[in-house]
Amino acid sequence: MTPPIIETPRLILRRLANYDAPALHAMLSDAETMRYWSSLPHVDLAETEAWVAESVAATARGDAHDFAVLRDGRLVGRVAFWMGNEIGFLFHRDVWGQGVAREAVGALLRHGFETLRFTSVRADVDPDNQRSLALLERLGFRRTGFAERTFKIGENWVDSVYLELPASDFVAN
Repeated sequence: MTPPIIETPRLILRRLANYDAPALHAMLSDAETMRYWSSLPHVDLAETEAWVAESVAATARGDAHDFAVLRDGRLVGRVAFWMGNEIGFLFHRDVWGQGVAREAVGALLRHGFETLRFTSVRADVDPDNQRSLALLERLGFRRTGFAERTFKIGENWVDSVYLELPASDFVAN
């Protein structure tokens, strides 16, 4: 079966590949980009290569649906489903505030509901990550819970806000 390619007016979402590691390293090694991620910034390219290889392998096993987000041929982000219907995303800082995340995440949601037949999509967000919370809420997600000390990142514990979007509430853009 041919891996899906998802197109939007400005973006192409294609399966993540091992050769994406250098472009992803620019994001995964940036402290500001990784501020609310579930791990510390990557120290070297080898760490990112291992992370990408595991993401590619998880997708091949059917445990994830991991996509590179390209704009004008340049990798500018990553969107994924893992642990079933949990969504996650990461974008290069130079596209923040341009609607790229909303366009890419919306396209992945459509794929999740229409192709993967999810009945809902979940998210786990650091409560201090106001940009991601606002994006998800604009896309129709509703907060369903809160938990303290869910991730230890370096020496610091962070909390989680849980959100969910039922398929019946999804409005395709």
